[in-house]
Amino acid sequence: MISDVGYGLNSLAHLALLLLLLTVRKPGAAKHLLVLATTATFLWSTTLITSLFGPISLSWLLSADVLKQLAWLLFLAGCIQTSFSNISDVLKRPVTLIIIAPALAALLTPYLLVVNPAWSFLVLIVLSLEVLVLLEVVYRQAGREQWAFKPIIIYLGATNLFEFVTYANATMVNQVEIGYIAARGYIYFLLMPLLVISIRRIHHWGIDIFISRDVVLHSSLLLVAGGYLFVMAVVGYAINYMGGNWGATVQIILVVMSFALLATVFLSNGFRTKIKVFITKHFFANQFDYRVEWVKLTQWLTRAGDTSSDVYYAGLTGMLNAIQYESGLLFKVTQNGYECVAKASPITNTASTDNNESLTDSKENNATCTTLETLASYSDKNGWIIDTDAYLVKPFDYEGLKLDRDALKAWGYQLFVPFLKDGKLWGFAVLASGDNEKISLNWEVKDYLTAVSEQVGTYMQHHEAAQVVAENAQFAAFNRMSAFVLHDLKNVLAQVDLILANAQQHKHNPEFIEDTFETLEHTKARMEKMLKQLTDKKAVEEGVNSEFLISELAKDVVNNRCSGLRPLPTVHVLKETAVTVDKDKVANVLYHLISNAQQATADDGEVDVVITGNSDNKSQLVLIEDTGSGMDKAFIEERLFKPFDTTKGNAGMGIGAYDAKTYIESIGGKLTVQSEPGRGSCFTLYFPIG
Repeated sequence: MISDVGYGLNSLAHLALLLLLLTVRKPGAAKHLLVLATTATFLWSTTLITSLFGPISLSWLLSADVLKQLAWLLFLAGCIQTSFSNISDVLKRPVTLIIIAPALAALLTPYLLVVNPAWSFLVLIVLSLEVLVLLEVVYRQAGREQWAFKPIIIYLGATNLFEFVTYANATMVNQVEIGYIAARGYIYFLLMPLLVISIRRIHHWGIDIFISRDVVLHSSLLLVAGGYLFVMAVVGYAINYMGGNWGATVQIILVVMSFALLATVFLSNGFRTKIKVFITKHFFANQFDYRVEWVKLTQWLTRAGDTSSDVYYAGLTGMLNAIQYESGLLFKVTQNGYECVAKASPITNTASTDNNESLTDSKENNATCTTLETLASYSDKNGWIIDTDAYLVKPFDYEGLKLDRDALKAWGYQLFVPFLKDGKLWGFAVLASGDNEKISLNWEVKDYLTAVSEQVGTYMQHHEAAQVVAENAQFAAFNRMSAFVLHDLKNVLAQVDLILANAQQHKHNPEFIEDTFETLEHTKARMEKMLKQLTDKKAVEEGVNSEFLISELAKDVVNNRCSGLRPLPTVHVLKETAVTVDKDKVANVLYHLISNAQQATADDGEVDVVITGNSDNKSQLVLIEDTGSGMDKAFIEERLFKPFDTTKGNAGMGIGAYDAKTYIESIGGKLTVQSEPGRGSCFTLYFPIG
């Protein structure tokens, strides 16, 4: 029963290794042979569990041992030469057949394993010696990679030396000692980590198995718990054995208190952190699990708020979380020096409420300010991350850096991490470990912190750039609206000029006076609307839609707003349906296009406004035709609808056609142009119906 536990543990361990090997996608003889050997060991160990398969006969035991040895001999034959691409290449070599010949002979000759156990013991002794000889050959030819091969050499050497002793002893007493058989499962299980270490070290095998830090942490905690409970059980047994009547009571008390103590220790974050740091330092080649840390940093930064203080605080705490530090300050370079924009400490665990604190106010004395300025100036030149604790011990590692050692000791921060932008210092963070363990700034930590600072710095700089873009967009929108208002003011001024030009001649005419007041009333209404545009953005965006006939609006525009130019337009109504749109905006569109047509046409030319329907009865068409100078195709495609591009010099704003096209498209319609130089133009407006 005791042996079953050992073989069971060994089976589970080799099954786990086998599953890891099967996840490796890269093909190769080394992987396939290792999979074969691991599978053979797993099956060998499983078949020796008597509680599952019943008592094991001697012939079955010997056959299982020979099969296992055969698989490992094939693996070692493949290790002698590294140029094999598949298993068939290994089997084709004559030396491979010589290596596996004893095992094949034993399997193919039942007499050896069934009738005469003494010969079987001798065969297994030979196979064990053969493995030991091959291990010596593999180790010597490994050359510079002996360090990588050493664990697997120890694993196979120790297990096969034990096999040799087992069967050498069996040869002398003519039977296999049960103690040796019971111990084998435990020995293979305890030595197996050496096999895993070699697999990770030998890179040319192409087997890159991965065991996460969390799995190792939990496994280690379980191992510690098992060892602790085992010791407590032994102590309890000793007390029960020696304690007489009180022994059982004391044993129960000890067991309960042991479980309580174990639970208390395992629920301690400090204990778990120390175990994790120990495992990271001593069992992994890399100090950080970069995939996990990068995902955590990205998720942390994406949860930040929209305000600058939230973004800066998220960047600072992201840096702290990356190395498990507790407190820090984040500074940004300004024209007046350095500004503290975020704080983090284990006491508040929140961003500073006063993020506008200056560098001078952020520390208690000028010596500390001088330290920060010196570090920032030094890092601005080379972009280095600076470990102030290391500077106190080895100042020569930072050539050219001169710091006040007394001020540095009283400062309390260990790491100075710069944030660069275009090769210049954008800002920096100073970090302190607090009660946590300090990290050593070796090459890996430097590379890791450089990558983290690049990510965090880019995140904060992108946020600032986004704010600038948003502000510029607001200014651009305001400028655009102002341009349209100025354009309308110019039109209002033209109406006022028209009144003044005719005032001397018609000021005694009652009809002229009546028209003047009507025009002034219309001008007042337009100016009120323009003021509303400047003060109420929401009202401008929403507009006011109403149902009306475009022909009536077109006649009003021609008679009241375009009558001062020549030629005077003519309105033709062929087919009309009422539309529901913003009447004032449509009036502006018609005025822009009609006045442009008048300005492009000689006084004796023609400008016609034709209102008709579309063939599908889904659009109301308005055609504005002129016999003016016309436009070429390049001008229409490249300049006509480009805002602030005008051919009228200072007399035009260059937004009339752009405004017309933008509005028509915003209501689901379209605007098309047909024109030829010297033959006039035709603008067609499609207003949606319904």
